[in-house]
Amino acid sequence: MSAHPPIVVTGTGMVTPAGTGTDATWRAVLDGRTLAGSVRPADMPGRHCLSVPAFGRELLPGRGTAHLDPFIRYALVAVDEAVAASGHDSRSWEGHRVGIVVGCGLGGISTTSDAQTRLTERGADTVSPYLHPRSLINMAAGTLAIRHHVTGPSHTVVAACASGAVAIGVARDLLRAGTCDTVVVCGTDAGVVPVVAAGFAAMGALSDSFAADASRPFASDRSGFVLSEGAAALVMEREDSARDREAPVVGRVLGYAATTDAHHPVQPHPDGSGAEAAVRAALADAGLGTGDVEHVNAHGTSTPFNDRIEGRLIDRLFPHRPSVTANKGVLGHTLGAAGAIEAVLALRALRTGLVPPTAHTSSVDGELPAIDLVVGEARRQRHSVALSTSLGFGGANCALVLGA
Repeated sequence: MSAHPPIVVTGTGMVTPAGTGTDATWRAVLDGRTLAGSVRPADMPGRHCLSVPAFGRELLPGRGTAHLDPFIRYALVAVDEAVAASGHDSRSWEGHRVGIVVGCGLGGISTTSDAQTRLTERGADTVSPYLHPRSLINMAAGTLAIRHHVTGPSHTVVAACASGAVAIGVARDLLRAGTCDTVVVCGTDAGVVPVVAAGFAAMGALSDSFAADASRPFASDRSGFVLSEGAAALVMEREDSARDREAPVVGRVLGYAATTDAHHPVQPHPDGSGAEAAVRAALADAGLGTGDVEHVNAHGTSTPFNDRIEGRLIDRLFPHRPSVTANKGVLGHTLGAAGAIEAVLALRALRTGLVPPTAHTSSVDGELPAIDLVVGEARRQRHSVALSTSLGFGGANCALVLGA
């Protein structure tokens, strides 16, 4: 095992189209539930998207929170839950020893899009002075710092759809280096916005199905991803610090690595070499080998190209056929939040001994290798090591090795 001090997760929080709270999302994913979507015919003809259910002061109290961009609001709710679950009281912790790392792909795109419409239709004088405080990509981290009295380092990681996973790795490094005693991590994005959907549709990345079960990772009839939104948060600490305060331990971050394909602006390398390098490096970081991986939480976007490359990679690296699942079947693609959401769900699978099914996938693509994809219903499996993979535009690859 690694000689570095163990890093543990002591609290999690989540906001997704399945609801608010880690438990709500876990139940939906475990059941393989089809979620009600939101279709905006005027703006996104025929496009099925998944939105976070509306919430107000009952979940997000505090002055000025109602008008923040959704990517900040989601982060605040998820972090509030994670901090409370960790047993910390952010009003009294040593703020200079606490850090924040947020992973996000888009920032306040809804706020920016609305401001552009206002500018075009009504003139510059109607643009709000709050445009930038509500839209800059680092403002989730800044707003979290104010809310939770954090005066240590504050970073925002932008690695497209790998952002949330990379944020966990950066937090791990801050703790290993002794820079912080506690790091609050959050992956968040709110991209269910017409211009975002239109861009993905023009690329051919969105599913061409209008159905609620359009997200079908690794399925023979998959046709693209379903655009979604949300946030997940983790409180991370060194194990000795958590033990000293008798904190609950949700799981462990055993290894982390990030690589870059340097191949194409949006397509992963066809042989998966960059992703493979990330997985091997993360396992080496954890002091483990490929044979130690018992479960894989795959990126699994439901796009033909990504799933084929990832399926072949899993088959090549893990001939012992660990169980594989892909949470985007239920949740759609939450972009920069996805890596954090999937890491939290992988930790829950380790803790409960249950692997959620890959929802909506009944017939696995016959051109894929024979990976052990969990379909139909949840599987009971006691395991101690899981791998969570995340891939993003720009050739970003991230692998997290997680432990019970």
